[in-house]
Amino acid sequence: VEYLGYPGTTGAAYIDYILADAYCLPPQQEAFYSEKIVRLPGCFFPADSSGRPLSPTRTRRDEGLPEDGFVFCCFNSSHKITPAVFDIWMPLLQATANSVLWLAATNPVARANLWAEAVARGVDPERLIFAERVDRTTHLGRIGLADLFLDTLPYNAHATCSDALGAGLPLLSCSGQSFAARIAGSMLSAVGAQDLIVADLAAYEALALDLARDRQRLVALRGKVAAGRGALFAMDRLTAALEAAYESMAERRAKGQNSASF
Repeated sequence: VEYLGYPGTTGAAYIDYILADAYCLPPQQEAFYSEKIVRLPGCFFPADSSGRPLSPTRTRRDEGLPEDGFVFCCFNSSHKITPAVFDIWMPLLQATANSVLWLAATNPVARANLWAEAVARGVDPERLIFAERVDRTTHLGRIGLADLFLDTLPYNAHATCSDALGAGLPLLSCSGQSFAARIAGSMLSAVGAQDLIVADLAAYEALALDLARDRQRLVALRGKVAAGRGALFAMDRLTAALEAAYESMAERRAKGQNSASF
């Protein structure tokens, strides 16, 4: 059974099943999977709520962020940041006064390259602020300082999406066709924030700019995410569904039946 290790089909005949959910793996994609599909209810991605502060424990000053400016952020690994996405982010900074982009400091080469690419697009590199690696508790306590998380495509935020939504931070995601491009959309659906999911990059850019200019709408979305995040962290429910799924697989095997999607 494939679960969590790789967001897509293995193409391997010796893997019988893949665990997914209805959003991550829609019916029209089944033909491209060698595994049988087992869809868990809600979001397939496990997220533990323990130790997660419900409000920031850090300040913007602690993180070198502008206290009154708009903070876009993306804590995804740097290899997920494509030119197509960066070409949207830089005009967003130019169109939003006193805004910055808060990124994960993954490695010095990536940081230097992103600064250089910002300059090439006419953006002051100082508007890209890098969050240094800290212990997990400290990181969870600073995520909520941002105003809007900008997801990446074709490889969405996974654990970083869970962390953002757990902090009540609105996350804007563009869903693609692949499993890896739909995981953030699955989590947003689980918390009831489907209005933060778009189908193409043009809509992504337009909604990001609209949210940066409409604080009232953004505050309402933050409230929606905070109110619905409990559904994403319902580990007892997910555990029960996971155990039931394994039992069904084992029962089919014991009866001599072939693997089948369910």
